[in-house]
Amino acid sequence: MCQSRATVLVCTPTYALRLAEVARAQGVSTRDLDVRLTLHAGEPGASVPNVRRRIEQAWGARAVDHAGATEVGAWGVRGPDQEDMTVLENDFIAEVLEIGGDAPVSPGADGTLHGELVLTNLGRIGSPVLRYRTGDVVRLARPEHRTGDDDAATAGVGFAILRGGVLSRVDGMIVVRGINVYPSAIENLVREIPEIVEFRAVVHRGGEMARLRLEIEVSGDSGADVARALTALLHRRLHLTTEVEPVAVGSLPRYELKARRFSIVDS
Repeated sequence: MCQSRATVLVCTPTYALRLAEVARAQGVSTRDLDVRLTLHAGEPGASVPNVRRRIEQAWGARAVDHAGATEVGAWGVRGPDQEDMTVLENDFIAEVLEIGGDAPVSPGADGTLHGELVLTNLGRIGSPVLRYRTGDVVRLARPEHRTGDDDAATAGVGFAILRGGVLSRVDGMIVVRGINVYPSAIENLVREIPEIVEFRAVVHRGGEMARLRLEIEVSGDSGADVARALTALLHRRLHLTTEVEPVAVGSLPRYELKARRFSIVDS
């Protein structure tokens, strides 16, 4: 990247953070490279506010979430000035079904449809797919369609909007001490603390209730303080009681493709 003066980085959010970590170890500042845009897919990290913020800080570039699937193609992208994702409804029909079921969901109090995103592609002649269950958990809103000659009446206005982008995967929800929580919500809070370099989460199932254990790599000598701060943050924001343990920097796995930071074990 230094030699080619690349201006765009395309990878998973996890790998963008990993590249920045390796660059620091080699004495290279990713902020001083020519990268102006990082484009991410493969996992719902770039829609997680604190993950996206950390990527943008590491690279000094704008991070954009770009959603798609091999079976249907690229179906959504986050706009330059918004936290949400736009479904490309010129090529897709979007529906939302109940998680774990087949019934369409009804709008919530905020008018959004919360459930699993289902897509029908319209632009693939060679491989049409009807009502494909993406496995992505979303909160879909349908803004009022605007027409006219003003600047607001541009392509994409009136398309379905996913509030907060892809929230998680249908099979990713975990239950800890009776509380339903998505891994992306936990990662968002972990990434809020800048001293945490990397983390791993293990849900231990056994007995009456599952328990959550987090291992964190912490820069500097403040591991115990950071662990206490994260424990309090998780309890305050998500009402989760967790075990947080500082571990040596570099001891946790690193991933080049989709991360596997969360695991469930029977104990």
